[in-house]
Amino acid sequence: MGKQVEILPTMAGLIERAGELVLAQMQSSISSRGQCTIALSGGSTPKPLYEAMANLDLPWQKIHVFWGDERYVAPDHPDSNQGMARRAWLDKVNIPAANIHPMPTDAGDPAVDASKHEAELSEFFKTPPGEFPALDIILLGMGDDGHTASLFPHTEALGVRDRLIAVGNKDGQPRLTFTAPLINSARCVIFVVAGANKRPALAQIFAPQGDEMTYPSRLIQPVGELWWLLDESAGQELKFVG
Repeated sequence: MGKQVEILPTMAGLIERAGELVLAQMQSSISSRGQCTIALSGGSTPKPLYEAMANLDLPWQKIHVFWGDERYVAPDHPDSNQGMARRAWLDKVNIPAANIHPMPTDAGDPAVDASKHEAELSEFFKTPPGEFPALDIILLGMGDDGHTASLFPHTEALGVRDRLIAVGNKDGQPRLTFTAPLINSARCVIFVVAGANKRPALAQIFAPQGDEMTYPSRLIQPVGELWWLLDESAGQELKFVG
């Protein structure tokens, strides 16, 4: 299918289109495989998407929720990606508790929790050692430095190719993150990006040649579908790029 780029005129339009696409992918996954696995992103941009998802009547028992990355804080911390998604969406719907699979952050050692979550993913997806599971949907954002998930420029996590989960680093603060190979094994990856401050990084990420270590979002080239949904402010200079 290749890379699909859509530029929406408003932030509201961006969120609406993201919701349509996520819903269509969910329905397709449930129809094809009997369930849908989705990994959520953090940050402020997807929050209204999650709030909209809370209003849908879906077969929640068939939906399993994961996270693409997590700050190494308690779930009730204001910076927790899990906490934000629960407040905006998951606490408002009748999804079984067993269907929510957060990244653990309670061992006191990010590497220990990364290994624990990797084992949980391998058990859930029944993947043999050395293989990467295929999530149905992975939602991603992008920072103005070109990072995605917690894959930050020039950090060790960018080079991890033999693990599902790595320890990311943001200004000395640890985070847990999906590795690039795990993201790239997904059936559908959806970037949702807003804001004029993203334009310089997007220009580098969409350029024919570029540095993946400086602009980590270039690493994301999934075997499945790749969607870039941008608002007008972010995508103004990419209207003719596909």
